[in-house]
Amino acid sequence: MFRVIFAFLCYILTFFRSRHDLGLEILALRHQLAVFKRKHPRPHLKRCDRLFWVALHSLWNPLDNNALIIVKPETVVRWHRTGFRLYWQFRSRIAGLGRPRIPADVYEMVKRMARENPAWGAPQIHGELQKLGIVVS
Repeated sequence: MFRVIFAFLCYILTFFRSRHDLGLEILALRHQLAVFKRKHPRPHLKRCDRLFWVALHSLWNPLDNNALIIVKPETVVRWHRTGFRLYWQFRSRIAGLGRPRIPADVYEMVKRMARENPAWGAPQIHGELQKLGIVVS
């Protein structure tokens, strides 16, 4: 009896939700059905399924309802964080990003200037390098 009353209250509450929210919930439910219809003993989530749930999580916050059966919201958040971490690992490996390397001879020249002129700071050494035609930031 309690389940019938609860289902009826949920049905009544859907009239107060936005069409956008209902559309996203229907999309999530249809995707879950498609995963369950796959011919496996247990539904396996593919990479495209995980990307779908991460994208849907950015548009829809399913924490307040029981529409999710396949994955928990915490799992989707973990996938999102893992993807974000992998993205920035990939971005940091690309050569050519960041400050360009200083040639070894210029590096040795700066060290020699600092040794020979202990009263000089970075602005004086930078000025001397500019006088010699060496551009460093």
